[in-house]
Amino acid sequence: MTLLLDQISSPQDLNNFSLRELKEIAEQIRFRIMDVLSRTGGHLSSNLGIVELTIALHKAFNSPKDKLIFDVSHQSYTHKILTGRNLRFHTLRQFEGISGFTDPNESIHDHFFAGHAGNALSISLGMAKSRDLQGLSYHLLPILGDAALTCGLTLEAMNNIPKKLKNFIVILNDNAMAIAKNVGAITTILSRFFNSPTANHIYDELSEILSKIPGYGKTLSIQGNKIKESMKNLISTAPFFEQFGLSYVGPIDGHDIKKLIDTFEALKNQERPTLVHVLTVKGQGMKRAISNPIPYHGAKPFDRQTGEFLHPKNPNPTFPKIFGKHLLHLAEKDPSIVAVTPAMPVGSCLDAFMKKYPNRCIDVGIAEGHSVTYASGIAHPKNLKVIVCIYSTFLQRAFDNIYHDVCIQKSPLIFAIDRAGLASGDGVTAQGIYDIGFLNAMPNIVIVQPRDGHVLKELLESAFEWNLPTAIRYPNLKTTVYEEKKIEKRSLGKGEVLSKGKEVTLIALGHMVDLALETKELLLSKGIEATVIDPVFIKPLDEALFAKYLLKSKVVVTLEEHSLKGGLGSIINSFAITQQSSSQPSILNFGIADICVPHGDYKELLEKFGLHKERIAKHIENSLSKASNCLLSSCDSL
Repeated sequence: MTLLLDQISSPQDLNNFSLRELKEIAEQIRFRIMDVLSRTGGHLSSNLGIVELTIALHKAFNSPKDKLIFDVSHQSYTHKILTGRNLRFHTLRQFEGISGFTDPNESIHDHFFAGHAGNALSISLGMAKSRDLQGLSYHLLPILGDAALTCGLTLEAMNNIPKKLKNFIVILNDNAMAIAKNVGAITTILSRFFNSPTANHIYDELSEILSKIPGYGKTLSIQGNKIKESMKNLISTAPFFEQFGLSYVGPIDGHDIKKLIDTFEALKNQERPTLVHVLTVKGQGMKRAISNPIPYHGAKPFDRQTGEFLHPKNPNPTFPKIFGKHLLHLAEKDPSIVAVTPAMPVGSCLDAFMKKYPNRCIDVGIAEGHSVTYASGIAHPKNLKVIVCIYSTFLQRAFDNIYHDVCIQKSPLIFAIDRAGLASGDGVTAQGIYDIGFLNAMPNIVIVQPRDGHVLKELLESAFEWNLPTAIRYPNLKTTVYEEKKIEKRSLGKGEVLSKGKEVTLIALGHMVDLALETKELLLSKGIEATVIDPVFIKPLDEALFAKYLLKSKVVVTLEEHSLKGGLGSIINSFAITQQSSSQPSILNFGIADICVPHGDYKELLEKFGLHKERIAKHIENSLSKASNCLLSSCDSL
């Protein structure tokens, strides 16, 4: 049977279908999303919840002339399917396939790269200003998740909305969820009128009175649901948004295509900026995703029939799981430990800590800068041990807070920097490969990276004693734990020699130690003996250790899953220049090239950037065969 979905190559094709057919298309899109994501993984729940809303927007408006601007854009899968990418949708998040976020390189219907929450309203207001200055005419449609309202950037943008801005319709997709459950006062405003005892009580009394009117009571009572909605609107969210200059419409059932289309058509010629409050169910169409929206937000591959996640081939825990488990273990013994996270309690594996000690594990919502400054305030008396658990890519949004509110103050915060490294399927907006560059430029901060789960535990416990701002960075990868090994405290600024050799020194950051040891074995088969060093500390650098090996080595190699610009390689290169020696080694830097890194399979990305033993060994052999005095070269591969 030919699917209706197969007849759509652009949004304009939606005009060829009846309402009944549009509803069928919605179900076909859901099936397509679930089928592909069962194999590729990706953002499942949010995309299942926005299907009808996206269809209605494309039916009522004319993309790409009218601009759909998705906040975060992880919920753009239906948009991609409707804008000519259905045939390639099976390549979602795969190397050289389509992105899991909006991507202007893919389609004229995508206008911005977007992987962080809160920027859609600001961008759309800027585009509206540009449109009006040029005398152009088209609609701007920022599509916000309700969690975006906890983000300061969105609130700043709301404060700047012109009251006479036309052809500007804000869509508030309200599913009461971010990645985790929403927190804070604003989410209370959004949900307040649905659960108001006052409105419910008034409705119940009114319904009873109406039912007693002779001849008409029963008919009037049947209409009670509409009366109930009207009464609840008296205490709705409308005043909140109207004070920002937005006309408020809603709430509207986000799964009622007809009502959505009718609403958007009616609002097309509004002379004032308008907010349409749409209620959707995260995970709609998949019972397991509805009842478990958090794990199915960023879903791993799953069994298409049962919905159960597939068991991983590697049984080892990930760095984040080891961190979360050990932090809870420490918190059980030490009541002074406090954790703060900006909407990442589950991803950062704090859920067990939060459940057991809700007063000491705080989710502040999507508010990265606030999370850092707030945590610094908690740590200010210096009698509490405070940890900020945050993804590397989100830490970028708190750049000034780290410098101004932590480093200058010498606040002894610990930053647990999760997802430090390649973002694999999430791609260009989510790469955690820049934090060393900006953190290393700041005073008073310690930067470390563990090679395995055991060293992670040691660094976490040791950091409490350094009494300095400390960044512990680690990837979301499987690793070994070594439960039987005793945890030893780490001396500040001390690296570790893991294996001794001659002529060649491999300096490998964190989990890159495994690659260094593999490269050492390959070199050994060629008669070349190499030393392997785990620096452990990126800042302060173990200068005595590296001065020794720079002096005795012919070739020094740095290995890191970080941008070569500002990463460990740059730090070692700068240090080497300061060493006054008559004979300096050749230095080869292997890491991530200075480009916007695309999405793809983790191993394929490592291959792309030359982070594999054969290529590293070949470069080392070539360097040894050359008579060089001082050579600094970045060995990135494009």
